[in-house]
Amino acid sequence: MQVAPQQQTTDNRQRATNPVAEAIQTRRTIHLFEPGRVPPEALLRRAIDLARWAPNHRLTEPWHFYLLGRETAEALAHLNADLVAEARGESARQAKRERWLDIPGWLLVTCRTSDDPVKAREDYGACCCAVQNLQLFLWSEGVGVKWGTGDVTRHPRFFDLLGLDPTEETVVALLWYGYPLEIPQTQRQPVEAILSERP
Repeated sequence: MQVAPQQQTTDNRQRATNPVAEAIQTRRTIHLFEPGRVPPEALLRRAIDLARWAPNHRLTEPWHFYLLGRETAEALAHLNADLVAEARGESARQAKRERWLDIPGWLLVTCRTSDDPVKAREDYGACCCAVQNLQLFLWSEGVGVKWGTGDVTRHPRFFDLLGLDPTEETVVALLWYGYPLEIPQTQRQPVEAILSERP
């Protein structure tokens, strides 16, 4: 269903005059980053400072952020390359390792685990909100992010490498960040397709 021209104009005008709407509507997952250009750590710290203001039921603040240095990032790249080789053969190892070694910045976000399934779900949702806060702020500063939750983030060697206890922390996001080399274009369904009203 097409958006009526009048509605489209209103949407564009709101986007142009509202920086929050602009960040939400233009943010994209970035797959390719400018090589060798790492955003300053102070910018990441500011993003984390804003991320922690995400809504969290009962103010549990269940998140933890790990800013990963080059040594840890390289170890993760080698671990993932090993896992890819086990699954897809030796020929896939080198390409995957090189791809990961090219990522400018790395950040891990975890959620404190809970034996209460309702609290666990609420806390995980809160951490996702925190990640979105972080992504939107970075995007407004010209920095793109890719949010990953691949097999490597569930592997015991991943937890060992990072010194994490999987019974105490759940991985919410392995984030790559940097200055975008290209920005993908995507579409969303119109509001009418996803909104139902009840009397």
